[in-house]
Amino acid sequence: MHGVVRTRVGYTGGTSADPTYRSIGDHSESIQVDYDPGVLSYADLLDVFWSSHRPTSPAFSRQYASAIFVHDDEQRRDAEQTKARMEARFGRIHTDVVPLDRFYVAEDYHQKYRLRNTPALFREFHEMYPDEAAFRESTAAARVNGYLDGYGTRTGLDAEVSGFGLTEAAVERLRKVVSPRSRS
Repeated sequence: MHGVVRTRVGYTGGTSADPTYRSIGDHSESIQVDYDPGVLSYADLLDVFWSSHRPTSPAFSRQYASAIFVHDDEQRRDAEQTKARMEARFGRIHTDVVPLDRFYVAEDYHQKYRLRNTPALFREFHEMYPDEAAFRESTAAARVNGYLDGYGTRTGLDAEVSGFGLTEAAVERLRKVVSPRSRS
């Protein structure tokens, strides 16, 4: 989405210290989104959240629970309002609105999953960002990962691709992947 600056996957919502994928404890897998509120609103992010999963399906485990982890009372109010609208429309919603206590960043191999599984593009990003933390925090990597996952449009890609630092061959590969029918 235009306005998303970076994303990280990780674990939150539980009480166990230092969760990992192999030892997640009572945490849930989650995504942390940094965004520019001058470009994208929290309400827009909530709309994407609700449209990106089935909130009427109960989670089979705490690891895959549906939740919105909020930073403050304003976010809580907005999340609760959108949840109420979803419940009015669909009935029982299995999504909790929970205060964010601590977010634990997941292991490197979980970050930017789509990009990591597109070898030619990942090689270029690895050359630009050999340090895993720099790769994880890269706005360009987050944006390309989103395009690879079907978000954004070819027009949007063309408007910002020059800022990604990719070779022309990589840009052409990315353009081929981004469908004209991508989600926005």
